[in-house]
Amino acid sequence: MRKHIIPFLLSTLLFINCKKEQPEILYTTNYSDIINQEFTGDLAFQTTSFIEKYWRVVGNTGFNKSIYKIAEELEKAGYILEENATESTLLTYRIEKRPLKKPTWEAVDALVTINNEKEPLLQHATNRNMIALNAYSTPKEGISAEVVYVKDIEKLSNIDVKGKIVFAETSPYQLFKAAIVAGKAAGIMTYNNPDYLQPQKNTTSIQFRSIPLDTINKPWAIAMSFAAKERLKKSLEKGKTMLHVNIETHIYPSEELTIVADIKGSEKPKERLVFSAHVQEPGANDNATGVGVSLEMATLTAKYVKQKQYQPKRTLTFLWGDEIISTRRYVQEDTIRAKDIKWGISLDMVGEDTEKTGGTFLIEKMPDPSAIWTRGNDKHTEWGGSKMNLDEMKPHYLNDFLIDIFKAQGKRANWVVNTNPFEGGSDHVPFLRENIPSVLFWHFTDQFYHTDNDRIDKVSKTTLKNVGTASLIAAYTLLNSDEKTAKTIQLNLQKAALNRFHEELKQSKIAIHKGDSLSIQIAILNAWKDWYKKSLTTTLDLVSDETLINKEIKARQRLIDSIVANKIEELKKI
Repeated sequence: MRKHIIPFLLSTLLFINCKKEQPEILYTTNYSDIINQEFTGDLAFQTTSFIEKYWRVVGNTGFNKSIYKIAEELEKAGYILEENATESTLLTYRIEKRPLKKPTWEAVDALVTINNEKEPLLQHATNRNMIALNAYSTPKEGISAEVVYVKDIEKLSNIDVKGKIVFAETSPYQLFKAAIVAGKAAGIMTYNNPDYLQPQKNTTSIQFRSIPLDTINKPWAIAMSFAAKERLKKSLEKGKTMLHVNIETHIYPSEELTIVADIKGSEKPKERLVFSAHVQEPGANDNATGVGVSLEMATLTAKYVKQKQYQPKRTLTFLWGDEIISTRRYVQEDTIRAKDIKWGISLDMVGEDTEKTGGTFLIEKMPDPSAIWTRGNDKHTEWGGSKMNLDEMKPHYLNDFLIDIFKAQGKRANWVVNTNPFEGGSDHVPFLRENIPSVLFWHFTDQFYHTDNDRIDKVSKTTLKNVGTASLIAAYTLLNSDEKTAKTIQLNLQKAALNRFHEELKQSKIAIHKGDSLSIQIAILNAWKDWYKKSLTTTLDLVSDETLINKEIKARQRLIDSIVANKIEELKKI
């Protein structure tokens, strides 16, 4: 008997072990647990490290290497080039190629010395943002010329700068026409780092700058750090100052590359959520981190699909390219495709080590009344936003839905998540202009923003993990949303609305006591009331049969009307 029992026991144990090794199916209830365990941030960090080595402008060497690095990782994860795919292929990608209308640009090397001193004023090896975008090379032997300091560029036309180097504390773009085109200057030296970069603390930082592409004058311009600017000014105070400038750049015809990856939906493949991350810009956090996070999101999702742990009902798309340009094209070139894009999310500066960079992680909301009346806990960043009007509002559940998901991840991971009113300036804008719900994930303030000190040491793998994890939880929930999802989102919208009305009443009381008019305060409350009533209606796009949730929408809208009416009556009694 024992001879028969032993094989039986072994096969039973093997069956049990195999059963244990079966990957767990992902459901709404376990998205957070499983993704938190499996999204490590490793690939995101490795990709960021690879890409940040290059100064990336669309069409140049670093940009193109980044695109092909993404393609390489997608193929490893199981994505098939679209031209080789079949109707049943779930994971596909393509690289779109278009000739550039203007040539691309890349910096090779630069050195600036002052009065033949041994210590360089600036050198590309340590300040790779020093050469202004579109600057041409100097002759191989370089250029030696006297420096002319111009305090007021309005008076530049009265100064003879021909053959000299013009130095001014402004952007080179502002200085270009008067100094180079009209004044025939040899070149431009400029400084204008904004205060939020803390230039007196980060004395070697240079925020990248540009000049117009000028094939006739073939100009050059140098942007300076605070330290270099101060040194040059001190030299000028002593008397005549000579600079020797040697610059090498490459300007050449190229093509624009955009890479698009799709995970095909099983039930509604035409409907989609699009994550966009721009490749160009020379930093690590901006925006190698966005590229890295979205790539790890794409590869982890591919793993779940291949292992049959998760199958999206709607299509999940990842887009990498040139900021705003690639996204705008994606939503405009195919109107049939665009009408089925249900959500767009931009990943931009999403990996910051905030102890080093400052600021916090932010969700930049779709335009809501906080972009008109910014008060209380709502605050614009140093980037700033233009005041909007009610016609520009975009009521939708996406704002509060994402805030709920990310706040939950923040609580779980002891990670700070904040929001800011709409400001624009990134890949969420083209979606919004086509009336596609869209938000921006980013960080600000960043004291190294757009500077050559935005390096890999300012990136946190933990932040990359948190952003990627919360993004996937949100995406999977939306892609497979149904009646239950819609009702849950409605309940959360109602809670958010009640909190908002409570806060706005508090702010209105403060405003009235300061002398502001009652009518304005009533208008603010009514604006928020309309915002949330319309946001509730947008949950209809989560279900196939609107009658399933219409009753709940109307009931919650009536509740909102009643609460706001009571708040207004309370204000009138002040």
